[in-house]
Amino acid sequence: MKAYVVDKYKKKGALRLAEWQDPQVQNADILVRVHATSVNPLDSKVRDGEFKIFLPYRPPFVLGHDVAGTVVKVGPAVSRFKVGDEIYARPRDLRVGTFAEFIAIHEDDAALKPRTRTMEDASSMPLVALTAWQALVDVAKVKPGQKVFIQAGSGGVGTIAIQLAKHLGATVATTSSAKNAALVKSLGADVVIDYKTQDFEKVLSGYDVVLNSQDSKTLLKSLNVLKPGGHLVSISGPPDPAFATTLGMNALLKLVVRMLSRSVRKKAKSLGVHYSFLFMRADGRQLEQIATLVDSGAIRPVVDKVFPFSQTPEALAYVETGRSKGKVVIKVQ
Repeated sequence: MKAYVVDKYKKKGALRLAEWQDPQVQNADILVRVHATSVNPLDSKVRDGEFKIFLPYRPPFVLGHDVAGTVVKVGPAVSRFKVGDEIYARPRDLRVGTFAEFIAIHEDDAALKPRTRTMEDASSMPLVALTAWQALVDVAKVKPGQKVFIQAGSGGVGTIAIQLAKHLGATVATTSSAKNAALVKSLGADVVIDYKTQDFEKVLSGYDVVLNSQDSKTLLKSLNVLKPGGHLVSISGPPDPAFATTLGMNALLKLVVRMLSRSVRKKAKSLGVHYSFLFMRADGRQLEQIATLVDSGAIRPVVDKVFPFSQTPEALAYVETGRSKGKVVIKVQ
């Protein structure tokens, strides 16, 4: 099969189109013919080697974390899917590789794709929708009537998180450029802050939840908009001790992680608020619930551009400019 391969860890390193070995289908796997995939900032970070300490991919490896496609083979222990099913998934860590014509996925990581949406739409959702779900539902436990601040509302995670927070009954504030204000309002944002001309720290106060996706300076400012007892969930770091424990890191790495997040945890404690780091996990059952919300109209995917498979490197480069709205999709089949 054809696939785009990372030959070595390198910042902005080139992807190589290669003839790659066909996936090995394990006992509980489904073999998926990839119709579409999408690009995430995580792809760049993995290629650059930023996560190789706890995601030790051994080059050469195939990149890509989102998929929508058709099941063409099932392992002997598979019970949830059959040949011909149309699925979408975010394969689990260390088994990614959706920039390819085929991928083998553990059945627990997949769900039937939203029936009202195309493969391209479906492929745009798994990673960002799972991130939003796990941050707002699992960790922050957002309740009706709460106030939620979601940074970068026109981005991949932001576009889904705004809609999910509104579905959960929250009042939603977000940051955006003026040109994207109409988009985030159409998704349900109640308060839109132009990050180029306004300081959100001076506009917002008394918030229950912040979903942080920006740099460390923005993270520390975000703590100040929370009310006592509020919760900041960060998907951009720094990792916290709970994350280190979940990954089973050794004592030295746990110490490093503790030091990395020391200042933000100290400030959060002094303000009487909570800090959590989230590195999303694959979860097919959650994708089933998300598909239901998509089919009901509660959540809609936002796709900026669709690139052909032959332009996968260009799609990755476009995402790296930071100018995309929602998601960038690659049509494989």
